[in-house]
Amino acid sequence: MSRQRVLSSIALLLLFGGVLSQAKQPNILLMVTDDQGYGDVASHGNPVLRTPNLDQLAASGVEVTQFVVEALCSPTRASLMTGRYHYRTGVTEVTRGTFTMHADEVTLAEILRDAGYSTGIFGKWHLGDNYPMRPSDQGFQESLVHKGGGIGQAAGPPGNSYFDPVLEHNNVAKPYKGYCDDIFADATMAFMESSMEAGRDKPFFAYYATPLPHFPLTVSDERADPYRKMGLHELNARTYGMIENVDANVGRMLAKLEELDIERDTIVVFLSDNGPRTKRTANDRYPDRYNAGLRGTKITNYDNGLRVPFFIRWTGTLPSGKKVTAQGAHIDLLPTLLDAANIDADPNVKIDGTSLLPLLKGDAPDWPERTLFFQWHEGPVPYPYTNFVVRQQRYKLLHAHDDGHKLTRPPTDAQLRTWLDNLELYDIQADPSEIENLAAQHPEVVDELLEKYEDWFSDVTNDRDFHSPQRTHIGTEHQNPVILSRFDWRVLGGDSNHIGAWPIHAEEGRYRITLRHAPANRDGAAHIRFADVHRSLPVREGSTETVFNNIPLPAAPGRLAAYLKLERLPTAIPFIDIHRLD
Repeated sequence: MSRQRVLSSIALLLLFGGVLSQAKQPNILLMVTDDQGYGDVASHGNPVLRTPNLDQLAASGVEVTQFVVEALCSPTRASLMTGRYHYRTGVTEVTRGTFTMHADEVTLAEILRDAGYSTGIFGKWHLGDNYPMRPSDQGFQESLVHKGGGIGQAAGPPGNSYFDPVLEHNNVAKPYKGYCDDIFADATMAFMESSMEAGRDKPFFAYYATPLPHFPLTVSDERADPYRKMGLHELNARTYGMIENVDANVGRMLAKLEELDIERDTIVVFLSDNGPRTKRTANDRYPDRYNAGLRGTKITNYDNGLRVPFFIRWTGTLPSGKKVTAQGAHIDLLPTLLDAANIDADPNVKIDGTSLLPLLKGDAPDWPERTLFFQWHEGPVPYPYTNFVVRQQRYKLLHAHDDGHKLTRPPTDAQLRTWLDNLELYDIQADPSEIENLAAQHPEVVDELLEKYEDWFSDVTNDRDFHSPQRTHIGTEHQNPVILSRFDWRVLGGDSNHIGAWPIHAEEGRYRITLRHAPANRDGAAHIRFADVHRSLPVREGSTETVFNNIPLPAAPGRLAAYLKLERLPTAIPFIDIHRLD
């Protein structure tokens, strides 16, 4: 072969090799913490907290300094997974079945899986614990998660702890040794490594969703003691110890990318699902928690509830140390990552977010003004004008309430008039601490943003019948038995906590239904009701379990109720196990 042909061949190989390299879809490592505020990072001015790995991640990538999410977790997580406002997904809140996302939602994991990605989740899901709402039903091929909203909460095994927890590995409950955050980080790294062993042409999507630093504040003394010695309050010492543990695991995962030689091939994203608890409102659990000068706390609509750390690194593609001041939001994550991977979303699905990729790259000098919306309150049905936010780059309009959990019923006309006469408007560019309410000075801005809110609320609540939630399916080949907890029930009648019912869809068959409850303090009866089926059995004082065996259930949607009658007022059942026998 002539020298010219050899050179030409080499040139072609280099050309096609470059094209293939550019065409290779990036791996994605998504890291989401729970209740870590904007001020809970050293690089944001925290004078005591040590987060060297997060600081380095911010310095080596791009930070969106005005990144905003919902003020509590499930609504944020539904939007992260779908690119849609959470009301479209059926998620309204975080307990009593209001966190269950409709199974027909198309998630980021489903889209990436169908595009050839390996998909795995490790940590917190909080969008449904039973079929068809589990991570494995929503696109994740590998899953290691805890149930419900957190370890130790009502959804999981009684007595479950951050140390040596019982977790769900691919829908099978197993005990694990160690600290939960370390377990989830180890599983994330093992997943990334196994994906590389399977072939570098198959990218991965790894979702590390630690439950830290959410309550309960459980962490080793090794992590908390340095902060105790600084004289910090015990709650802050434990919280900062938990965040330092997360930071250490972030460092381990970033080191694993280097070890696998895929640092340049991997998009790394870090954010939190909502703000922290502080002492700035009635939701006061932490004294003197550093908040970077922001007002409010988790569950409130001031910026300390909504604004969170957001760092993204794609070595060699995104600049290092860049700070983007235009606002971004939870709904933007899916379109941004799909844009980076050159994957089109389903054109038939309404995506509310926009790709931030041009902004992150510095290719969008004329980024348009955006209006973002946030709302949540207690219960499965959204009410207009209730605990809402309209946020633009400069102005922010809100109905402020210290605790949306207390907003349980439709507002009266008198309440609405009071709320609308007392809306708050802030210039968050000039006044990021939201101190000076400008509503009286700029009524025209209030009216303009309020009209935008009304259009938005009408739009996002048209997608779902909120009286028809996503139902747990029982008696299917996908999950048998099914365990339901009081975390899943929908309460009948306002904010009563005495009895709940589970929205289910039953396959026709015969079932064993086991009620697990606290020791009965007297003799009484246990009841189950579904469709036209009503059964009762005697309960003896001290008993903790009642078994209804060989119960025929029809194929039907409906509400399954289970309760004790130890006196005239029924009391609820914490857990029921439903096993189809035929």
